[in-house]
Amino acid sequence: MSQEEEKDINETAAASLPQEPRKEWRLRINYRLITQNLSFLLFLAFVALVYIANSHLAEKKVRRINKLSREIRELKWEYLSVKSELMFRSKLSEVSKAVEPLGLKELNTPPQRIEVKQTEQ
Repeated sequence: MSQEEEKDINETAAASLPQEPRKEWRLRINYRLITQNLSFLLFLAFVALVYIANSHLAEKKVRRINKLSREIRELKWEYLSVKSELMFRSKLSEVSKAVEPLGLKELNTPPQRIEVKQTEQ
C-alpha cells in the first residue's frame, strides 16, 4: 500500500466517526462570578492564613523545645559535677584539711557518751 492510500483510509475512517464538539476549557473570571463566590474566597483566604500562622507557631514551639532540652542537658551535667565535688569535699580527710587552719584537729580517741542518771523523788 502506498502512503496516499493509507491517508485516504484514515480520512474516511475519521470522517465516518461522529465528531464531538471541542470543549474549550478557558478560565472565565468575571465580576458576577467573583461577587457570587466572594464569601467562599474569603473563607479560603482565612483558612490559608490560619494554616500559615499554625505552621509558624509549631516551628516556634519546636525551636523552644530544642532550646529547653539543651538547657536541661547542660544543667544536668552541672548538677552531676557539683554533686561529685560535694561528695569529694565531704570526705573526712578533706574536711580535716579544710578546718586545720582554724585550729581544729581530728580526734584520736572515740567520743565518750555521757549519761545522766535521774534520781527518783
